Amino acid sequence: MSSILTNTGAMVALQTMRGINKNMAQTQSEISTGKSINSAKDNAAVWAISKSMQADVKGFSAIGDSLALGRSTVAVATQAAETVTDLLTQMKGAIVSAQEDNVDRAKIQTDIVALREQITSITTAAQFNGLNLLSNREQTAGTGTVNVLSSLDRASDGSVSSANISVSKQDLGTQESSIATTAVALAALPLAEKATGTSAGAVQALTGVVAAAGVSNTATIVNGGVAAGDGFSIALSAGAGTLAGANTSSTNDIRYVARDGDTSVDVARGLAAAFNRYAEANGLEGLTASVTGAGNNEVTFTNTAGLNNNVSVRLDVFAATDTTIGGGLEALNGIDVSTSDGAASALSEIEGMIQTAIDSASAFGSAQTRIDTQAEFIKNLSDALTTGIGSLVDADMEAASARLQALQVQQQLATQSLSIANQQPQNILALFR
Repeated sequence: MSSILTNTGAMVALQTMRGINKNMAQTQSEISTGKSINSAKDNAAVWAISKSMQADVKGFSAIGDSLALGRSTVAVATQAAETVTDLLTQMKGAIVSAQEDNVDRAKIQTDIVALREQITSITTAAQFNGLNLLSNREQTAGTGTVNVLSSLDRASDGSVSSANISVSKQDLGTQESSIATTAVALAALPLAEKATGTSAGAVQALTGVVAAAGVSNTATIVNGGVAAGDGFSIALSAGAGTLAGANTSSTNDIRYVARDGDTSVDVARGLAAAFNRYAEANGLEGLTASVTGAGNNEVTFTNTAGLNNNVSVRLDVFAATDTTIGGGLEALNGIDVSTSDGAASALSEIEGMIQTAIDSASAFGSAQTRIDTQAEFIKNLSDALTTGIGSLVDADMEAASARLQALQVQQQLATQSLSIANQQPQNILALFR
């Protein structure tokens, strides 16, 4: 049946043309944008995944910048620590020369002072963008560690968290520490006594620790009890006899002020070194302090020469109020080779400080290697994510080109078909002639 009101053939041809035009529009969009999925309406699930991955790539780009900044900061610190090591090595050479009696020790001391000032200049200037990893003298918790943003971790539930590479500051400053003798609150002592001791109020004292020749007694610095700014001072005193009066130490003679990041091990080492420096400088070689114990957090005081049977060692701990944190190379200020005794003492001191500088440079070198490795990984990860995003949303241009050619032919045929269908009503006129 033919109808002049309803042209079914034209309707079918028109529907076909609309479908072809729609496919052509989509194909042309793929060719012009290069993407098969350009918006959520194209494929909501894949589009959502690609957008999350694109956000991660953007984040990793920022992380790359953070790692570059951290790498530069650590590189400056590494170079400075290595330079300080070289200067300390030069200083050792001068100290060795001072061991000879037939030398001008005053001139050698002048050279040592110049090297010490150069070390101070280097450690002060070794900063990048205002951050100096060779200075750790703040009392605020957390200031002894610098966190370099290193990664974004996406969990299976979609939550994202950041990861950091922690770089510990390695103090190589020459500033001197101090403990105020007035208006200082005594803190609860992080100590465990392994010797017979006494307690008077808030002050716990290891009195009589070194009581006689051949006697050794120990104080343990308790782990977890050390905070930045805590001041530790050893009071060395005696009754009648060899050590009476003149050799009684004051609060700042034998001391160690903890910096952020220090543990009981650091405090024990610092106290033992300060005690031995004082004893050697005052002709008390028979009195020694050593770091002992499985955790290296015990200070053992020993009387090997029987200097006096009434020698006492008291270990006091002061709160951070009115304390000043010193530099890691504070002992440089005490090196004086103008005398034979001073030259002999300096030789043992410089070895420890050289090792401190070497350890610092090594720590920075390890951190720099880790940052470099992470930076390379982040770059490769970003490339892999970008490739993955492309496989999800990028158009196959070869297929799009072939599809466009086919659709153009289909469009031409659909146009011809619609033209034929539109002429069908003209045939009805022949029935009325």
